[in-house]
Amino acid sequence: MSQYFETQAIRTQTERSQFSEHSTPLYLTSSFVFDDAEDMRASFAEEKEKNLYSRFSNPNTTEFINKIVTMEGAEAGYAFATGMAAVFSTFGALLNAGDHIVSCRSVFGSTHTLFTKYLPKWNIETSYFKINEVDRIESLIQPNTKILYAETPTNPAVDILDLELLGNIAKKHNLLLVIDNCFATPYLQNPIKFGADLVIHSATKLIDGQGRVLGGVTVGKEELIREIYLFSRNTGPSMSPFNAWVLSKSLETLSIRVEKHCENALKVAQFLEEHPKVNLVKYPFLTSHPQYEIAKKQMRLGGNIVAFEVKGGIESGRKFLNNIKMCSLSANLGDTRTIVTHPASTTHSKLSEEDRLEVGITDGLVRCSVGLENVEDVINDLNQALNN
Repeated sequence: MSQYFETQAIRTQTERSQFSEHSTPLYLTSSFVFDDAEDMRASFAEEKEKNLYSRFSNPNTTEFINKIVTMEGAEAGYAFATGMAAVFSTFGALLNAGDHIVSCRSVFGSTHTLFTKYLPKWNIETSYFKINEVDRIESLIQPNTKILYAETPTNPAVDILDLELLGNIAKKHNLLLVIDNCFATPYLQNPIKFGADLVIHSATKLIDGQGRVLGGVTVGKEELIREIYLFSRNTGPSMSPFNAWVLSKSLETLSIRVEKHCENALKVAQFLEEHPKVNLVKYPFLTSHPQYEIAKKQMRLGGNIVAFEVKGGIESGRKFLNNIKMCSLSANLGDTRTIVTHPASTTHSKLSEEDRLEVGITDGLVRCSVGLENVEDVINDLNQALNN
C-alpha cells in the first residue's frame, strides 16, 4: 500500500465479490452463513477470521476501520454508532471499579457528564487539570490512575494541548494516553506518533463532513482494541453497515475537503481579528493563539473551527445569531455548510458562569465551524451579523 494519505483513503477497500464491482457495495445483512458445522465452530472459536454477525463485524465497518487504522498509524480499531459510544465503550472496556482518570477539564459536555455523573456509579473518579495547568498533571496522578485523557483542539474554545508532553507523562507513569482527535481528523494530526495508546473520533463531524450520518471509532494498540471489541460485542454499540459505507466513501475526499476547510477558516479568523465588534479570536494557526507553536509542531493545518468573542456578552451573542442569514444555526460541526453556535446561551447554558469560564466559554464566545462555501460569502454573512 502507498505511503500517501490520499491514496490510502481511496485504495483501502474490501475484497471484490464475484461481481467485480469497482466501488465497495453495501453489505446490508444482519448475519452470515457457514459452509458446515466445523466452519461454524471454528469461526465462533476465532480460529479463523470470518464475519459472524453485523454487531461484531461486517465488510463495510471493517473497510472503514481499516482506513482509519492506516491513517492514524494504529494497529487495530473498532467502529461505533456514535462518537460518544466510542468514548463510553473505550472507558467501559478498560476501567475497573476503583480506577482513576486524569483528564483535561476542557472536554465535550457529554464526556464531562460521563466522568461526573455515570462513571462514579462504578466508583471510577476523575481529576481535572485546566488547559493552562499542564504542570499540575503529575500531582493529580494517584496509585489507581489508569488513563490520561484529553481533546486537542478542545471543544469549543479551540485550545491546544502538547501531545508530546502528554505522551511523556503517560509513559513515565505507565498510564494509557487516550486522545479525542475529532477536531483535527487523522489528516491534520496523528496522536499515536506522540505516544497516544488510543485515538477516538466522532466520525459524525469532519470524517463524514456533510451532516448525514452518525458514527464513532477508536483505534490504537491491538491488545487494547481487543478488550474494547469484546466489551462492544457484548454491549452492542456497533456502527451500522450503511453508516460505515457512507463514512468510508467520505474518507476518500477527507484530505481535499479538510485542506479547503482550513484555508477558509484561516481567512475567517484573520477577518474576525480585525473586526471592531470582536474582542478576541482563537484559531490554532493564528500567531496570536496562545499555543500557536505547539499547534504548528503537531498539526498539519489549523482545522476548521474558529472561536471568537463578540463584544457585549450573552445578549450580543444572541443578537449575532439572530442576524445570521446564510450560515446555519446548529449544534453540529465539520459540515460542508458553515455553522455558528453561541455556547453560553445554548449548548452550555445549564452550566454556571464559573463552570463555563473554567473551560474558556465566555458570555460572548461564538464557535464557528467554517464550511466549504466561497469564503467571501461566509465573511460577508459574519460581517453583517456583527455590524447589525
